This record gives sequence, structure tokens and C-alpha cells, in this order.
Amino acid sequence: MEGFELPGTRLRMLRGLWFRLVRRAAGAPLTLAYLSVLWVAGIADSRRLTGAPLRFREVAAASVDTFPDTWWTIFTSMLWAPSLVSCIIGSILFLAVGLAFEQRMGSLRFGVAALVGHLCGTAAVVLLAVAVEDMPPSWTEALAEGDYLGPTAPACAVLAAGSAWMGVLWRRRIRTGLLAVLVTLVLYVGFFADAVRLVAALAGLLLGPRLAGRATRTRTAASVRELRVLVSIIVAASAIGPVVAALNPAALGPLSYLQYVFTGLEPRDPAELIDLCSGDDPGDCLLARAQQLTGIGGLFMAVVPSYLLLLCAAGLRRGRRAAWLGVAAVYAAMSVVAGAQLVSLAADEEEATFFRALAVLDPGDAVDEVVPLIVPMLLLAALLPARRWFTVRAPAGTYRRAAVRAVAAAAILAAGYVAAAWAVAGQFAPQPDPGRILADVPDRFLPLGSALGLVPAFIPTGVVAALLYVGPGMVLWLLVGALLLQSFRRPALPQDQADARHARAILEAAGGSNLAWMTTWPDNEYWFSPSGRSVVAYRVHASVALTLGDPVGPQDEHRETVDGFADFCNHVGWTPCFYSATGIVRAHTERRGWGHLQVAEETVVSLKTLAFEGKKFQDVRTALNRAGREGIRAQWYRYRSAPLAITEQIRAIDADWVAERSLPEMGFTLGGLAELADPEVRILVAVDDQGRVHGVVSWLPVHRGGMIAGWTLDYMRRPDGGFRPAMEFLIASAALSLKAEGYGFLSLSGAPLARSRNGEPLDGGTAGNLDAFLDWLGAAMEPVYGFRSLHSFKEKFQPSHLPLFLLYPDAVALPRIGRAVARAYLPDVSVRQTAELLHKVLDRKP
Repeated sequence: MEGFELPGTRLRMLRGLWFRLVRRAAGAPLTLAYLSVLWVAGIADSRRLTGAPLRFREVAAASVDTFPDTWWTIFTSMLWAPSLVSCIIGSILFLAVGLAFEQRMGSLRFGVAALVGHLCGTAAVVLLAVAVEDMPPSWTEALAEGDYLGPTAPACAVLAAGSAWMGVLWRRRIRTGLLAVLVTLVLYVGFFADAVRLVAALAGLLLGPRLAGRATRTRTAASVRELRVLVSIIVAASAIGPVVAALNPAALGPLSYLQYVFTGLEPRDPAELIDLCSGDDPGDCLLARAQQLTGIGGLFMAVVPSYLLLLCAAGLRRGRRAAWLGVAAVYAAMSVVAGAQLVSLAADEEEATFFRALAVLDPGDAVDEVVPLIVPMLLLAALLPARRWFTVRAPAGTYRRAAVRAVAAAAILAAGYVAAAWAVAGQFAPQPDPGRILADVPDRFLPLGSALGLVPAFIPTGVVAALLYVGPGMVLWLLVGALLLQSFRRPALPQDQADARHARAILEAAGGSNLAWMTTWPDNEYWFSPSGRSVVAYRVHASVALTLGDPVGPQDEHRETVDGFADFCNHVGWTPCFYSATGIVRAHTERRGWGHLQVAEETVVSLKTLAFEGKKFQDVRTALNRAGREGIRAQWYRYRSAPLAITEQIRAIDADWVAERSLPEMGFTLGGLAELADPEVRILVAVDDQGRVHGVVSWLPVHRGGMIAGWTLDYMRRPDGGFRPAMEFLIASAALSLKAEGYGFLSLSGAPLARSRNGEPLDGGTAGNLDAFLDWLGAAMEPVYGFRSLHSFKEKFQPSHLPLFLLYPDAVALPRIGRAVARAYLPDVSVRQTAELLHKVLDRKP
């Protein structure tokens, strides 16, 4: 348009994008060369343009028919595509992968990955198809009769191999997403080309780490967040697969029969509909005609179970317990449907012969029909142990209110359907009376499908009747979906919101120890003093009530609060234990005859007279000066409002950090990503001019007298290969910045099992032995978690030291207290991870 001009900012963005694409293309010569060959070969065949059958398909395609006489087709099949549309889609896919990975991997390694992956995929699937060609299952026929052409297998191989050059978070995301898509296509569609792509990707996964020059890691620890994402992807695949199979009439994958369990989609092709309606079962004919007449509405109602699974998969990604319960309910319902179909197969006189011959005479039918029906039960069995990863609950009353809304909507829709259907009864066949319309109401809200064994009493023949036939169900399930998504997005609050709010109000008004903000974290329970002015945060493990630091509240109430909490625990049969408590609380418990162990040492930096001068601060000054020279700056953010580019990098750094240890991330007094989301927590990020994050630390507020007096260091992460002294730079920058803001001190927190000196002399016995054991355990776990190295690192800032104690009423309870502390720090540790940790600890060289 004349006179039209893009705004300056948008124009600069488009230019920047264009230049980045040009630079990427310049770094991907092999990608461009391969795509040029692919298109030149296609254009050379004029029939590609006319849409006539491809003249080179039989010569170039890899298949059973071309093996072994024309073995070279495993090479030539990557130089052709089966159709113009396939060539365009395949080219876009390969171009995207090439621009993303060729420069990162190097052209030689990129080419090796593409070629080897393609050769492995085509050769392996051809050999498999030859081996199973005469076997009875129908999906083996699809393999034997299919072929492969195109650039998609090399693209899958390169994508899988190139993931080895990515950080742990994106490596896991790429591999999980790629394999989920490819495995779903193989299991539910089962074409020859699907199998080629899957094998090519698997070959890329094996080849990638070797091309990258590092050993393949068979096990990397995943955070709970990543495990949730993995489960959500599996659930989504189980929902999408049956729909894909049902929408593709030629689908013959091993699990394609599940379309009859998870969906009620009936044939849409006129010829198939004629065949179905000429059979002996009028119910199937009526269902198929109903879906054909109701259009998209009928399709939607036929896939309601898959729709619900996809909704719940979104909730699983957020760790929602309700989503886990929803998936379990759908799998349980589908297991019942599958079980009913198994019983139906066994009861049918014609199928009884096959059922008795299941193991010996006709394994092909067993694979086609019986084995897929067991899958919902297997999915349910696999989901149950994952329950511990989905602990996030919505605020109280969320689902009660949602249920009321859904029931009210259902009642209104049902009444509207009855009235409107009676008004246009002539548009149904056969024409129903009011009684039949009323009896049909439940069917309008249930999925249309033979999976539920429902035969329509009447079907629509007019436009208005068709809308009424599926409209109520569509509206209700869309409303249910909106309510579910809304509940999954609502902020997760502690189980007892009133207690949590009350505890936080006490903390902000009266203050507590330097670690007191940790009492606001999830999984804490609260005990309030009779005055309501003090609170104790605790967790119960092995009948031990383990507190998190000192009581929160006025110090003149600490004595009464300690006594009251101890009496409360004794009343309910728990052993009270104060963990990471200060000397103030220790004095009160000693009056009761309690014992103590020093379990950590808090390091505190005074900001009033802070100046990084003199030799003792040499490392700190070096970090500050070097950051200035390299263009690295410290930027304050709140995690929730930080730019997406920053938070994505923080998540990737965190995933790498967790994976390096092959052990679970610790909690209790050690915060993670979840704790960063608190709006009162500040994060300081080291970022360069290109926007790359070199490190991140978080600071928890410390309240005194109704205001924030200082800040406590919690979360510390930096990526491999970044700015090495990032932590020194960030802590020093925070100290200078917060001093300028008027705060009085920084607590660098305490490291578990680490202190600048051995514990105070004890009287021997169980406590003395445990104290010695803790010293040994701290040294033994150093290679795993590095607590003592962290403690030594903090000495660079010349802090003062405050001992933190474990206070216990009876030395006999120390073994149980030890187990409680271990469960508090590692609540989700598995048996394998425990064995691995013990192996590393016990194998420590003296």
C-alpha cells in the first residue's frame, strides 16, 4: 500500500530476524545442498508437476519388493519424495533442523548423522518387514506392503543426534517430544515410513553422544517438574494416538484397535457406510449415520475421552493432583470398556474358537484385537506409582464450585434439549414422543460410539435436529474443559490456606530468624501458640515433628512457644525436634534437658561498613572487575515477572544442575525453582549483552519489627562454560546494591553438614557417636552435593558465623530423627537413587 511503513521497532525486528536466518543459512551448506538435490531430482521428473503417478517410485523407494535385488534403494530413497506435498513438508522439516543444528554440530558430523540414521532406518525396517512378511497380524502386512521415500528420516536422525549438543533441559524435551510423536505413529498408524523414521531417530540418539565426543549417559536425574512433563507427554500421546488411527482408514498399527476403546469414530467414507449399513448390526449403522449427519459435533462427541485426557495432560504438566485423578478415572473407565469387549469376544460364538486358540493357533488375531485392549489397564497400572509427583492442589472449594456450575449447565441444557427436540420432532427418524426424548437425554451428554454399546433411539435428519443432537453435549464438555483448565491455572495454595496466611502475617509483623522465610514454603504444617502471636512450622516424618528453624514471633514468647509445641507433640505421640535452630532456642531446650548437635553454620555479612578492600577480598574484586570488562551486568528481577528469555534459561540451567548429580534435588531448607515464584523473593541474574544468563541467585526477605531488615541467600545456579566467577560477582553485586538500598545485613545461609569447626564436645554415647557420624557423612557427601565446598566459598566474603543446631528431647530417638531429616531433604528419593547415593558415599576414598 502506498505510503505504508512499518513501525521502526517492528522493522528492526524483521531485519534482525532476516540477518539471523541468513547467518544460519550460511552455516548450513550441507542442508542447502541436499535440499537442492532433492528438488532438482523432483523437477527433473515432469510428472511431479502434472500430478501423475511418480515414474521413479518403484526404482527409488525402499521396500520389501526392492530388496535385495535393488539394495541401493536404501540410499536413493532419501533423494526423492512420494508427492509434491510430502516434498514441501519434508523440505521445511529438514531445513528447520539443518538451520538449527548444522552449524552447532559441524557439517561433517551433521552429514554423518543424517546418512547413518537414514541407512539404519531403511535397512532395519526392510529386514524387519521381510522377516515378518508371512506372519498373521495385520500390521505386519502394512510393513510388507509399504515403502519409504523422502527427507523425513534423515531429519529425524539429525534432530535426535543434534540433541546431544543441547543442555539437559532441551535435550530431554527434544528427545521426549520426538520419540512420543514417532512411537505414537508407529503404534497407532503403523506405516512402513513411520517405522523408518522411528528407527532413524533411535540411531541418531545412539550416534549423537559419540559424534559429540562424550560418553552416553544412561541415567540422568530429572527434577520433579521434568518428570511431570514426561508423564503429561505420555498421556497426551495415549489420547492422540487412537484419534489419529480412527481418522486414518488405512491405519494398521499394533494398537490401532484402541480407536474402538478411546473413540467412537465411525466410517465417514460413503462406500464404507454402505457396507456397514448392509450388515446385520443396525446399531453400528445408526451410529455412523448420526456422526455423518452431525458433522464436526459428532466427531467431537466421539473423542470425548481423548479430549479429557488432553485437558488433564495440561494439568499434569503443572503437577496437579486433580489432573492425575482425572487421568486415572479415564484410564479406569477405558479399562472397564476394554474388559467388556474382551468378555464380548470370549462370549461370541464365532470368536470363541479364536479365543481358545489365542496362544497357539492364531496369535495374529491376538495381537490385532486382544493385546491392544490390555493397554488401558497397563497405562493405569503405570500411572498409579507416579502419584507422588502430582501433589499440587487447587484452593479449597475449586472443584466443588466447578461441579455445581457443570451440573447447573447440564440441567439447563437438558431442559432446553427436551423442549426444542419436541418442537422439531419431525426432523428425527423415527419421530420420537416426549418419553423417548426424555429417555434420550443421558445419551446427549455421553460420547457417541460403539465403545459404550449405545444404539441411538433416533437420529437427526434436519439441520436443527442435528444441532440439537450434539449441541448439549458439546457445550457441556467444552464448559467442563474450560473449568478444568481454569482450575489448573489457579495459583496453588497450601493445604490450609488460613493457617498459611496467618503464619505469614506473624512473620511479617514480628519477624523470626534469618531462615524464617523458609517456613512459608509448601509442605509445612503450622502450630500456633495460645496467644496467636507465635507460630512453629514443622513437618512430620517417622513420627518426628521436625521444625524448620526457630519459632516465629516475639522473642519474649519463645520459651512458652517451645514448651507449648513440645507438649502438643507429646500429646499426639510425636517426637519434637527443632532443626536449624539458633542458640536462643537451644538455651530454652537445655532448660528442659534436651540434647543438641550442630548441623550447620550460618554465615552473615554486615552491610553497614562493607567495603571490598584489602587482600582478603581479592577474589571478589577480581570477579567484579572481570564482569565489567566482559560486559556482564547484574539485573534484579521477580521470577514471575521476568522476561521469558530469562526464565527459560534459568529453567535450563536448573535442569543441567540436577542432571549432573544423577541424584534428586534436595528440599526442606534448600529452595528450588518452585520457591523462586514467590513474589516476595528477589532474584539477581548475571546476564551479558547478548542476553545469555551466566548465573542466578535468589534472596529471601528477613523481617524485623514489621519491616525487611536484610536478605538471606537461597538459590544458586550457574551454567557450565559460562562466566566462571558468576557467584562471586552476583553475591558481591547484591551486597553493594542492597547496602545502597539501606538494608543492614546479608545472610549467606547455612550449608547442611558443613561448619568451620568440629562440633562442640559432647558427652559421648549416642549423641557423641552421631556427631562424629555427621562429620564423616558431611565429608562423604562432599563429592555428591558439595556442601563443604559451598561453605568454604562463602568465606570469601569474610562473614561472621552463627551455629545452627538440631535440638532433641531424647538421644534414643536420634535414629528416627535422622530418618526424618533425610526424608525432609529427600522426600521423593527412590530405592535406586538411595542405593546410588550409598554407593557413592561408601566408595569415597579416604
